[in-house]
Order: sequence, then structure tokens, then C-alpha cells
Amino acid sequence: MPEPSLITDPHGNIPRLLEIMRRLRDPQTGCPWDIQQDFGTIAPYTIEEAYEVADAIERADWDDLRSELGDLLLQVVFHAQIAQDLGLFSFADVADAISDKMVTRHPHVFGSESRDKSAEQQTRDWETVKAAERAAKAETGTLSGVALGLPALLRAVKLQKRAARVGFDWPQTAQVLDKIAEEMAELQEASASGDADHTEEEFGDLLFVMANLARHMNIDPEAALRRTNAKFTRRFERIEALLAAQGKAPQDSNLTEMDALWDQTKAEEKQR
Repeated sequence: MPEPSLITDPHGNIPRLLEIMRRLRDPQTGCPWDIQQDFGTIAPYTIEEAYEVADAIERADWDDLRSELGDLLLQVVFHAQIAQDLGLFSFADVADAISDKMVTRHPHVFGSESRDKSAEQQTRDWETVKAAERAAKAETGTLSGVALGLPALLRAVKLQKRAARVGFDWPQTAQVLDKIAEEMAELQEASASGDADHTEEEFGDLLFVMANLARHMNIDPEAALRRTNAKFTRRFERIEALLAAQGKAPQDSNLTEMDALWDQTKAEEKQR
């Protein structure tokens, strides 16, 4: 048994965190909420914490990044403890597995291969190694192994990248733009028909092609949308501030007034 002082040791590092989680999950003396959790109930928190890490990086808030990385690490420890409770694997197994993977995928660093290669060549080599790993798992399909739990936009890009490797891709960006126009027309037609299910399907098709356009333009669609979300938030908060200066709230205003304030906010940003 670890020494009781490990729980309060400010320099206990990973062993301290592992012991805290073990204690939280103890069936007799642990926290009822933590004991009740399983992989499925924790997964949404894991995804959320990953996005909060990305948000801290986007804001260049390094103190917050340290905190958010800790929150994300806790998710890994939580899943590993659940697995250990079920007799599946331990945190040590997780650490060993990723270490083995990194060594295998970097023979130019840990093996005999030359380091004299470009980042692009390394990316191609990485994909070759991953393809061999998928084959070893009997994931023989082109799209095999693209995780279902990924955010839909990110998964769309990954699916398209896989398909592009075997030649299923438009060679020119202009062709993607033509497809967007085609999908827009189909969405308008579906919307006019009043068929909600068909409209949703066509909307999904349009988003899928937009993800493909991002790929062709070397744009990360998730990052682009996060940037636009931040811009919208910043501008709308400015509208609220301008209305507050008049003693008003958004619900006391109307679209015409708020749209004019939006244009004012855009103009102010261009002058900076």
C-alpha cells in the first residue's frame, strides 16, 4: 500500500494522481459518483476536456493550458482505473503501449533509419506504418479504423483523406466548388419540399463537401470554425456593450438596430 502521505504530497506527480483515482473508485470508501461511472459516461467529459485544451492554446493562456492538460490527464487516469477495476489493463499498460508505438513509428530517431528526410516524407512514412498496424488488426478497408466518436467535421476530413489516398478525390479545388453549388441546389430543393429528413440529409451532404473544400485549401475546418465562433462572440459582446451604454439589452432592441451595431463593430475592428 502507498504511504498515506502520498495523497497530500505536492510533488507526488503521477503516482499521487493514480492513488487519488484509486481511492476515489474504492467500492467501500470512495466517492459514490466516481464509483458509478463507466467508460461511456466519462467519454463525453474526455472530449470536452480535449476541446478545453485546444481553447487554452487558442487563447495563448499558458496557466490555463497547464490546468486543462491536468484535467485531460485525469480523464486518461480515470479510464485506466475503470479498466483496471474490470481487469482489462492498467495505466502502466497504457503508458507502455503508447511508448512502444512512438518507438515503432520513429525508426529514424530510435532505430537505424536516416533522419535525413523532410517532414512531408516523414508524414508519408508515418501513414505507411499506420497502414501496417491497421492491417495487423484486420482493418483492411480503406476507411477502417476512423473512429466513430470523432467530432463529425473532423471525421469527415479523415474519411476524405483516406479515400484520397486511393484516388477517390477531385484533383482540382474548382471541382469541389462546383459540387458545393450542386449540393446547395439540392438542399434548397429538399427544404422547399417540406421533407425534414431529406433536408437534414442534404444539409449533411453540404457540410461534408465543405469539409472537403477545407482539406483542398489546407484549412483545418475545426480551427476555422472555432475562430469564427470567437469572432462572433467578440462582436456580439460589443453589440451588448453598445446597447448597455444606451440603457438597453438585446431583447429591448431589434434586428435592424443590432445589425447596424454589428456593422459598426466590424468597422471598429478594421480600424485597429
